[in-house]
Amino acid sequence: MASHLAVSVSVAAPASSPSHVAAVVAPPSVALRRGLPPTRRALRARPSSRGAAVVCQAQGGQDTAIQVPDVSKSTWQSLVVESELPVLVQFWASWCGPCKMIDPIVGKLSKEYEGKLKCYKLNTDDNPDIATQLGIRSIPTMMIFKNGEKKEAVIGAVPESTLITCIEKYVDGR
Repeated sequence: MASHLAVSVSVAAPASSPSHVAAVVAPPSVALRRGLPPTRRALRARPSSRGAAVVCQAQGGQDTAIQVPDVSKSTWQSLVVESELPVLVQFWASWCGPCKMIDPIVGKLSKEYEGKLKCYKLNTDDNPDIATQLGIRSIPTMMIFKNGEKKEAVIGAVPESTLITCIEKYVDGR
């Protein structure tokens, strides 16, 4: 009786931008014959008889990304609690893939709402006290604060339109 091998693949995108990746997965029998380790079995591919091959292309770049300033335990009071404008805080960690996906969106929104909304990033690994105090259990989490009070939270790598809907409730004197 033949046994089957299940192979799982995870592809990490560069931290600077979202990527679109197409991959060809070798059948388990081919991967086993070649003696590839499990993590490389799925990543190794040959051109097919029709000349197809694995294609990877990253779109976007660091030069177009808008950097959102950091907030920490020492600056939390002055930047978030005492802010005269509403504040969007992105809770993130360097190892978090979805955080890297939403980072350019938060950067873009910080530019679009300049003068109406402040945007900051808080690294939950470096500032666990604040994350625990606010009940952050999953990242990325984006929280909106107004007059020092937590008003709304959005969890996960959501579309830009979702964040805009939340932001619009708190800007322009509402």
